[in-house]
Amino acid sequence: MTNYIIRRLLLNLLVLWFVASLVFIGTHALPSDFAQKRVASTFTGQDQTEAIASARRELGLDKPLARQYVEFMGELARGDLGTSLETQESTWAELGRRVPTTLELGSIIVFVTFALSIPIGVISAAKQNTWIDLSLRAVSILGVAMPVFFVAILLSLLVVRFSLFEIDVVGHPHLWTDPEAAVKLYVIPAIAGGISGGAGIMRILRSQMLEVMRQDYIRTARAKGLHDSRIWVRHALKNAMLPVLTVMGLTISGIVGGQIILETMFNIDGVGRFLFSRLNARDFPPFQGTVLVTAFIIVTVNLAVDLTYAWIDPRIRYT
Repeated sequence: MTNYIIRRLLLNLLVLWFVASLVFIGTHALPSDFAQKRVASTFTGQDQTEAIASARRELGLDKPLARQYVEFMGELARGDLGTSLETQESTWAELGRRVPTTLELGSIIVFVTFALSIPIGVISAAKQNTWIDLSLRAVSILGVAMPVFFVAILLSLLVVRFSLFEIDVVGHPHLWTDPEAAVKLYVIPAIAGGISGGAGIMRILRSQMLEVMRQDYIRTARAKGLHDSRIWVRHALKNAMLPVLTVMGLTISGIVGGQIILETMFNIDGVGRFLFSRLNARDFPPFQGTVLVTAFIIVTVNLAVDLTYAWIDPRIRYT
């Protein structure tokens, strides 16, 4: 197990280096930079060439690309995620103010995802080919087909049409300061993210449950007189969860990406909205640092999911 974890950590470091290099190249391949954005918004003269060149020298953007890359990697090696060109604040400080909001919304989305997908997947398998199964499968297909922003728009229209409640998209309430306002703000993106993320899990769990229920040990359990509910939950679900765990890890990765859209749509001051705003402003240092932190979370979650296999199935051994 120890050797496996070490190998995975080394692989994760390689992945993070690749992501850092890719995001650096991608951002610098864009047709404009922060200097051009700043000059365009403040300089009213017709010839902006000299002003842009001066701004680039001031910000250090005139250095050769290779030198900027080496400096960028050196800062990452020291744990420095860069400083915002616009606010002059470190990326760590910017993230520190927004991570709690993102964790709030992300935790609720994950809870809704698994709270919907696991029971529905089990029920759909238990009621195979009945109207219940067909209805749940139809819902899951719709969930897979509809993008998260489209689900969020439909839910928003529903809330507005029937005047269910008001959404505070101006303030930034938290669950521990203003629970009611926070719930109203998070409920639509949480349900939208949960439906989009849970639909795929539900379909895979249903298929795995049906496969497991055909195994010999399930027939043995029934022959011993065990109640169906105990067979489904204790014997079938546990063994059907192994392939589902892989999808769960990918689903959590998708939720992280989906929050960029949801936070921007509902003006939620989280990491996703911050990431989008920095890209729009061509403020590359915090954008690059935030992408790297997101990539670190994703590879860590996937490592944790892989290690969970051995806990669920003692037959699995990592060497």
